[in-house]
Amino acid sequence: MIKDILLLGNEKLYKPSSEVRISELEEAKRIVEDLHDTLTAFREKKGFGRAIAAPQISAFKRIIYMNIDKPMAFINPRLESVGDEVIELWDDCMSFPGLMVKVKRYKKCKLYYKDLSWQDCQLEFDGDLSELIQHEYDHLDGILAVQRALDNKSFKMVRE
Repeated sequence: MIKDILLLGNEKLYKPSSEVRISELEEAKRIVEDLHDTLTAFREKKGFGRAIAAPQISAFKRIIYMNIDKPMAFINPRLESVGDEVIELWDDCMSFPGLMVKVKRYKKCKLYYKDLSWQDCQLEFDGDLSELIQHEYDHLDGILAVQRALDNKSFKMVRE
């Protein structure tokens, strides 16, 4: 089901999410379906969007959904940086469309997570995908890209 995406200024976006327990796996699968539907609808309307975190649709569970080449769900992810190299880039977010924020992120990261079959998995990300995963992971902790802005001049508006 397509859900409303919480927008910048909504206090719920700053709420940390709780881990999914194995007994909640069916609920987690429904959340992933909602994330898929919401991301797809947003993409059709706005023309961008590669991933979304459960808190953005008021589901405060540690779930990230990404759909680039194929749909992927990350349950209870744990993030680890790989190396010390950072990249500086303009970040956008479905919770504040039209606003870009300049941030620094680790160039490489590793994600440990459960899949929808409750199997332990891990993936390594590089470059823009590393940034994307770090961005979505922050949502699980109630952190927004605007809080990671390099300085008070690290904001710009773009036309949708």
